[in-house]
Amino acid sequence: MPQRTGQVHPAGQTVLSSMAGSAADLYMFRDGDAPAGYAPVSDSKRRLSSMKGFYPGKNSFAVPKGAGSAVRSSDYGKAIKSACRRYTVDPALVRAVIMAESNFNPAAVSPKGAMGLMQLMPDTAREMGVSNPFDPVENIHGGVGYLSRLLKSLNGDLFLALAAYNAGPERVKSYKGIPPFQETWLYIKRVLDYYQFYKGMN
Repeated sequence: MPQRTGQVHPAGQTVLSSMAGSAADLYMFRDGDAPAGYAPVSDSKRRLSSMKGFYPGKNSFAVPKGAGSAVRSSDYGKAIKSACRRYTVDPALVRAVIMAESNFNPAAVSPKGAMGLMQLMPDTAREMGVSNPFDPVENIHGGVGYLSRLLKSLNGDLFLALAAYNAGPERVKSYKGIPPFQETWLYIKRVLDYYQFYKGMN
């Protein structure tokens, strides 16, 4: 399974890219940059506490930019519900991941080749049986299946699953927790913010 890491698109959306390059290509925490109390194997409450102490806004959550972008998730509601029933994943979480990955743009392509709503890399798309990553239904089923696989392999730990979706499962394994990449922490925080937003819409 290819390792991946999030790249921030100029428009502000997060896209997945290949980790074929060296770790030096990734932004690492500088001294004093890591969230206070950072511990790769800490429990979820400690991780969330660390994130609140590091990110601006603290107890607030981000509302997706542009009401249209947030509401557009309803365009794919049927596919999301179908995939979530199939793989037992919360639809609000899937909407949050799609928002963070592609801003609900089914034609999104990252500089490294990640494609579609859930930004599937070619190898991951093939592994998940996705023949056309730009088809919203195929992409959503493939992405939700992959996310479900990560959640199961990481004992349901949402923080680690999101870190693996962004930075690659091998990175999570090698660091024995969330990798110390600022972008990965930002990605997790952004998805959790969107998750809270979409759960509030139910």
